[in-house]
Amino acid sequence: MVRLSFAGHDFDALPQGALFWPNRRALLVADLHFEKASWFARSGQMLPPYDSMATLSDLAVIVAALDPVEIWCLGDSFHDSAGCDRLGDEAQTRLRALTAATRWTWITGNHDFRARAGLIDRCGGAVVDEALVDGLLLRHEADPAETRPELSGHFHPKLRVRLRGRSVSRRCFVASATKLVLPAFGSLTGGLDAAHPEIVRAVGREAEALVPVENRLLRFALAA
Repeated sequence: MVRLSFAGHDFDALPQGALFWPNRRALLVADLHFEKASWFARSGQMLPPYDSMATLSDLAVIVAALDPVEIWCLGDSFHDSAGCDRLGDEAQTRLRALTAATRWTWITGNHDFRARAGLIDRCGGAVVDEALVDGLLLRHEADPAETRPELSGHFHPKLRVRLRGRSVSRRCFVASATKLVLPAFGSLTGGLDAAHPEIVRAVGREAEALVPVENRLLRFALAA
């Protein structure tokens, strides 16, 4: 974990793309996209059906290590509104154990916004469109017109650089003075270049890509 300060609050950035808020003992993750593989399978594009369990396993390791009392999922937790219904019995049992052990809140996203009833009934937790927590807005997609500091997901940012003649891609956070975008946590999510015009439009040209590695936080200007 690497310390990351944003809008007067201290966080710990994890290489897996999660964010830990020590003062609240809160864990924040974005874009889990549970059951993405099964969604593709319905249209005939067969992918290994292990993405939900892989994502849950990664999340469980972090929860065991940090022991958070709150977990905030910043939208697109399921790949579509029926994703919770397709979740296998083992995955659903593991997820319900996590939601029962913490104050778990699902923030709705553009993929899963119709899943309100299913999330509560099948998977536990509370469902909200957005939340204001200790002066920080938690929502799925950054609003360019919002002046209050906000934490969001949606864009799945990745930093792509050339290193010794090879292209290297790492998930990254994107931060400006008032916006902090988390990378996708899901195991089957892909990513959008951190300097993509849509990300720059949402967060501003002064934003940086932040990559936590070991005990350092690497910073890259988006303009570069």
